Amino acid sequence: MSQEIAVIGSPDFTTGFRLAGVRKFENVPEAEKDAQLDDAVTRTLSDEEVGIIVMYDEDLEYLSRSVRESVEGSIEPTLVTLGESGAGGGGLRDQIKRAIGIDLMDED
Repeated sequence: MSQEIAVIGSPDFTTGFRLAGVRKFENVPEAEKDAQLDDAVTRTLSDEEVGIIVMYDEDLEYLSRSVRESVEGSIEPTLVTLGESGAGGGGLRDQIKRAIGIDLMDED
């Protein structure tokens, strides 16, 4: 069974992923993040077909503490954040390593 990628965020954020073929998404308008983002993340976490959740890193600030801890601690699905701090440096590398158990970029 193949695992799906799901993207959560504003329509502007999700549109590019949808055009690239991502079928699972949760659009949360900027003005509604405080009210709707927790529910969108919770629904996606409980979807057994989802293997990777992609979010904009700054959107994590809108999550309640319990939902943020759930999504950040989740092994499957694995959270991948994109943005100023999420994909830079070792952030993405560490997330991939946690998801699959090996470091694909290890040169040894």
